[in-house]
Amino acid sequence: MADLEGRVAIVTGAGRGLGREHALFLARHGAKVVINDLGADVHGSGADATPAQQVVSEIEELGGEAVVSGHDVADWEQAGELVQAAVEAFGSLDVLVNNAGIVRDRTLANMTEAEWDDVIRVHLKGHAAMSHHALAYWRDRAKDGDAAKASIVHTASSSGYLGNFGQANYGAAKMGIVTLSKVCALEGARFGVRSNVIGPAAATRMAATVPGAPLGTEDDVPPLLAPANVSPLVGWLAGADCPATGQVFHVYGNRVIVVRVSQIAADVRTEGRWTLEELDAKLPQHLVDHADPLEWFPTENEATAPFVV
Repeated sequence: MADLEGRVAIVTGAGRGLGREHALFLARHGAKVVINDLGADVHGSGADATPAQQVVSEIEELGGEAVVSGHDVADWEQAGELVQAAVEAFGSLDVLVNNAGIVRDRTLANMTEAEWDDVIRVHLKGHAAMSHHALAYWRDRAKDGDAAKASIVHTASSSGYLGNFGQANYGAAKMGIVTLSKVCALEGARFGVRSNVIGPAAATRMAATVPGAPLGTEDDVPPLLAPANVSPLVGWLAGADCPATGQVFHVYGNRVIVVRVSQIAADVRTEGRWTLEELDAKLPQHLVDHADPLEWFPTENEATAPFVV
């Protein structure tokens, strides 16, 4: 069982949705939590500290400890300040849950440069900036003889490893996060850091913008798709002695799917250098089907079926 008692966690984008549930779950199991959120809408506009403060209040009512952070995780300097703020508030840092994100969905032919840049910045750079400073902190601890049993949990999406119509920016960022996590796992292993990816399917403000996805809304959440169903996996990954690292999980309801993102599907060879004729003769039958991203979401019947929690 994951032992979270006394562990210090940063959860980004923790004011609402998945981040809020992750923070509450960690706190209920004894972690001290930094609730980071700008309070923006799903497109990244606006700012409001109220949702983050409400989560802190909920945690305090549970008897836990939490503080608010309004740092911009995609700003390299502010990301460093956030890591330092966690250490100053609670004496250390053990867990980083990278969850903050926005959407600016549009077909690539119609997408503006700003819509591309903003989504890549918040998701991919936000994950990278926070991971950079957390890894540096844990590296320095290890040098001082105080190796942490630390964990980074990144948030990706099936839109990354499968692609999704109208989400070139979001999907590219999410697939980049998968690779980022793999690198964090490789580089962090030397000083006691694990890194994993979750790809959640849940009824949130952001998920409600995905065309055709049977995810409901935050005001009408099918029990199977409650964001709280995802949080136990985050808690497990956050545990000091969790064995998982370098993994990718797709998760919703009562399902955890372990995903192999990089796997050889076929190994086709020829004598010497390939010719166009040989490629045409040998390769087409080995091409993989293009998966439908919506197959990774629960069907409407499944989403509305009885689900006991």
